[in-house]
Amino acid sequence: MRMTFLTGVAFAALTLPGAAYAQSTGSVDFDNEIVVTGERVGDVGGVQVPETTKAKAVLTQEFIKRQVPGQTVDDIINMLPGVSFQNNDPFGSAGGTLTIRGFDNSRISQTFDGVPLNDSGNYALYSNQQLDPELIEQVNVNLGSTDVDSPTAAASGSTVNYRTRNPFDEFGARLQGSVGDYSFFRIFGAVDTGVFTPWGTKAFFSASHAENDNVFNDHGKIDKQQYNAKVYQPLGDNGDFISIAGHYNENRNNFFGSVGLRNDRAVTGGFPQTKDERFYEVGRCQIDTPEPGVADAPNSCGTSFDYRFNPSNTGNIRVNSRFTLADGLVLTVDPSYQYVKANGGGTTTGYEYSRDVDGTPLFGYIGGKPYTGVDLNGDGDLLDAVTILQPSQTQTHRYGVIASLRYDLSDTQSVRVAYSYDRARHRQTGRIGLLQANGNPFDVFPINDPVIAADGFAPSKRDRLSYATLHQVSGEYRGSFFADALMINAGVRAPFFKRDLSNYCFTTSASGFVDCFGRDNDAANAAYAAANAGVQGPQQRVLKYDKVLPNVGFTYNFTPVVSMFANYSKGLQVPGTDNLYNSFFFAPNSDAAHPNPETTDNFDLGVRYTSSKVQAQVSGWYTIFNNRLASAYDPVTDRTIYRNLGRVDKYGIDGSIAYAPIPEVQLYVFGSYMKSKIKDNVLVDTDTSGNPIYAMTAGKRESGAPVYTMGGRASGQLGPLELGVQAKRTGPRYVNDQNLPITIGGAQVYGAKVPAYTLVDLDARLPLDWAGLNDKTFLQLNLSNVFDELYVGGFSGGLPADNAPFVQIGSPRTFIATINFQI
Repeated sequence: MRMTFLTGVAFAALTLPGAAYAQSTGSVDFDNEIVVTGERVGDVGGVQVPETTKAKAVLTQEFIKRQVPGQTVDDIINMLPGVSFQNNDPFGSAGGTLTIRGFDNSRISQTFDGVPLNDSGNYALYSNQQLDPELIEQVNVNLGSTDVDSPTAAASGSTVNYRTRNPFDEFGARLQGSVGDYSFFRIFGAVDTGVFTPWGTKAFFSASHAENDNVFNDHGKIDKQQYNAKVYQPLGDNGDFISIAGHYNENRNNFFGSVGLRNDRAVTGGFPQTKDERFYEVGRCQIDTPEPGVADAPNSCGTSFDYRFNPSNTGNIRVNSRFTLADGLVLTVDPSYQYVKANGGGTTTGYEYSRDVDGTPLFGYIGGKPYTGVDLNGDGDLLDAVTILQPSQTQTHRYGVIASLRYDLSDTQSVRVAYSYDRARHRQTGRIGLLQANGNPFDVFPINDPVIAADGFAPSKRDRLSYATLHQVSGEYRGSFFADALMINAGVRAPFFKRDLSNYCFTTSASGFVDCFGRDNDAANAAYAAANAGVQGPQQRVLKYDKVLPNVGFTYNFTPVVSMFANYSKGLQVPGTDNLYNSFFFAPNSDAAHPNPETTDNFDLGVRYTSSKVQAQVSGWYTIFNNRLASAYDPVTDRTIYRNLGRVDKYGIDGSIAYAPIPEVQLYVFGSYMKSKIKDNVLVDTDTSGNPIYAMTAGKRESGAPVYTMGGRASGQLGPLELGVQAKRTGPRYVNDQNLPITIGGAQVYGAKVPAYTLVDLDARLPLDWAGLNDKTFLQLNLSNVFDELYVGGFSGGLPADNAPFVQIGSPRTFIATINFQI
């Protein structure tokens, strides 16, 4: 009896398409060991409300496949309560801005088959580098808490976990092509081997390529390619397995559509006031023609934001495995490796001569400009100032493993212990490169062939090496009582973080400005140090953080379809590398050199109704946020400024209902409301007399997150034709943490918040079996932003009210047509 129960549960956990997968194999195994009992309720139209102690929401492939082909998963989950995503383009290839319950993307842990995707330095998420949606089995969103084995330094609150589908048992092939507005073209192909060995081995291989013109201008391009493979080997017939998967993604994108949030567009080129103003021309140009013997000055060719590239090469190798060691004793092990090569940023003026520092001529980055001592424009002299490329470069090698051991004390009581390890080598530089005559770079990665200065060193606007290491132990108990009416889950994780930081530059401000002369350039470093005795020079610092993080909750079933749940979790975010390197401005033994981690106390309480026709959930939540850092990124200067808001209290309500009155019709509605309150005024500066200057933030809302969201989807089948319409209204968002209008030079240039907006999307799918093809061949049409809404897209918010933040222009109406062939 016991073995039959466990075998059935394991099989369901690995084969049921609606299983509420968490992030790691261990969490998957543990969740399903108790949750999947007896007859199971599936999803409704691809929407599922899993029966867990946490506020979770799940979208399956049934929902995902109706969206724009190639769309980022972060845009797809925008149809969940509490989630807000602003896409930079209609196709998912240009990035975007994600918040969940007001947590921005750097505070949301996102995983891919258990692999953490947040940048190991600043914890940012890059939505244009996600898995092809055709391969996503489901995406699972924890709205306000983490899994107990989460290997992350970034989860103050929410998590987004998605998992790759397994290879099919039968041989199959799929070819899908899409075309659309803005010269959009995408092709996706996949081949499944089917079972090809006596031991049940099966695999798939896939590739995709997408390209389009930049949406708003006549200059930039977006080019993306991706490759995926997975081999799956079952071990026996009790659900044990080993899978090995690989992923590689390459993007070559121009920046576009980012403007200052100002209404005086005619004067400053601020935010469009009409739909037509969204579209603009980027003038063709020629860099300054060099003249021998003349001190040439650079022109502006190549300096436009739209000339800049945001290239990335990312890849990973993932192993997931499950082994039954004895009756009721299961081991799961998930090792992984990730690689990142990416940059962002723009141009600057480079000088062909040296910079005098206290009587000593030096080469390197000084005052934000490179001095090289070499002929940059090829005119044979060393007199010139030349426009050059200077992006911020990052290369990361990251290794991780999550190991979990589960033991069943009885049919209804289980415990598990887990160990998580994550180590990232994070190399950040800012090498310079040359521009072609038309202002475009010779190589979007200057690090491939950087300019070398006269002293033999490569000038770099930053030069640092970081090792981010995590060791984490965790434990979890789950028990079912009173004939499965009550389920209790109690867990705790204890992460131990180490940040080993080496800065090879002189830190000249608390905002991260540095002067750099080269990692081993002893002579230049010594000369500069002698002339700037009060500046913190190149050095290594090691910081450690640890915390015990409980995670407890329960569910209670009043009836087979009605239940309530509650959960408490403590979250932690360790300071990111940008913030830590900014603190190098202060002496190592000062308090300011040791930024505090952010912590959260997250509370959830809700009720659910789940049946074969209805999936419904409503939850109230409360979060206490301590040491809340406010950050604002400036894409022009490529700098992030941090301020500590202290304590912030956040609370709200989320709800959703998915209903299928008949099999041919699915209806879904959702909504959320959020309130946040900053508790204190924030110290921002001192006046000339040393008196403190405060920003009036006490009692105000956090900026950047919508006050409310609401939306829904209706889909149905009319004969062979499948139709769908979905809509979402995103409420107003404050533009700064003082909740004040933007005032510059005494004049108000924008209000205190951006207005609400509503997006409506349509989709239709027609199987082509009537044309003599099989029932897997279809034509799909998608129309996004049907009413061509003009709206403010993503922005990070910030503290000051005398600065216009950079914002993205919201994506316009876009049509996409797709043909799919499959055997």
